[in-house]
Amino acid sequence: MRLYLEVANRAFRQQLTYRAATLAGLFTNGVFGVFLATVFIAFYRSNGDGGAAVSGWTVSQTVTMTWINQSIIMLVFMWGWWEIAITIQSGAVVTDMLKPMNYFAYWLSRDLGRAFAQVFIRFAPTFLIGWILFDLEPPASFANTIAFALSIAMAVGLSFTWRFMLNISTFWVLDYRGISMMAVAFVNILSGFLMPLAFFPDMLQPVLYSLPFRGMVQMPSEMYLGQTSIIRGLLFQFAWLVVMILFAQWVFARAQRKVVVQGG
Repeated sequence: MRLYLEVANRAFRQQLTYRAATLAGLFTNGVFGVFLATVFIAFYRSNGDGGAAVSGWTVSQTVTMTWINQSIIMLVFMWGWWEIAITIQSGAVVTDMLKPMNYFAYWLSRDLGRAFAQVFIRFAPTFLIGWILFDLEPPASFANTIAFALSIAMAVGLSFTWRFMLNISTFWVLDYRGISMMAVAFVNILSGFLMPLAFFPDMLQPVLYSLPFRGMVQMPSEMYLGQTSIIRGLLFQFAWLVVMILFAQWVFARAQRKVVVQGG
C-alpha cells in the first residue's frame, strides 16, 4: 500500500510543476465553456420561451452542466492519455511487468494522484470562471453536494479503466492512433459531454443511459443538479466500475500473452 501511496504522491507533485500548461488549459476551458454556454442559451431562446425546460433540463441547468463538464475534463482525462501505450511500443512495458507490484494498481495510483492535483489547478478555477460569468445553479441539496464529490471520484475510476483498456489494446494493434480517434468520438457523443443525453431521440435514450460513458461525465452533473436519485446514480457508477475493473484485469491477463518487444 505504501508503494502506491508514494506513486500517487509523486504524480500529484508532478502535475503542480506544469504552470504554463495549467494556465493555457484554464484559458481553453474558459473559452469553450463560454462558447458552449452561449450556444445553449441561444438554443433555449430560439424556442420562444427561454425559461422553459427542454427534455427536463432548464437553460440554467444545461449551462451549469456545461461548466461542470469543462471543469472535470482534466480530472477524468477522457482523451489524450497514452502513457501505457507508449511503454508497450517502446518495450519498456516488460520492465514494468517484472516489477514486484500490481500493474493495474500502479497505473491507477498514478492516475489518482494526477486527478487529485487537477481538483485544485483546473477543476476549482474553471468552475469559478463559470460562476463569475454565468448564473449557475447551486447544488440541489447538501446531500447532492456530497454525492457530487463521490460521483466525480467514481467518474475518475471509470475513465481510468476505460483508458487502461484502450492503452493495452496496443498489445494487439501497436499503433493506437485509429483507436484514439474512435474513442474520442465515442466519449464525446455518448457521455453527455457535448449536451445532455436527454436531448437525444427517445429511442436512443435507454441505451445511452445504461452505458458506462454516462458515469464518466454526465452523472456528476446529475448528482449536482438532482436530476437523478442519489442512491441509484451512485450504484450505477459503482456497478459499472466493478465490472470494468474486472474486465480490464481479464483483458490485461490475455494481453500479457501477446508481449512482443520490437527489435528482438
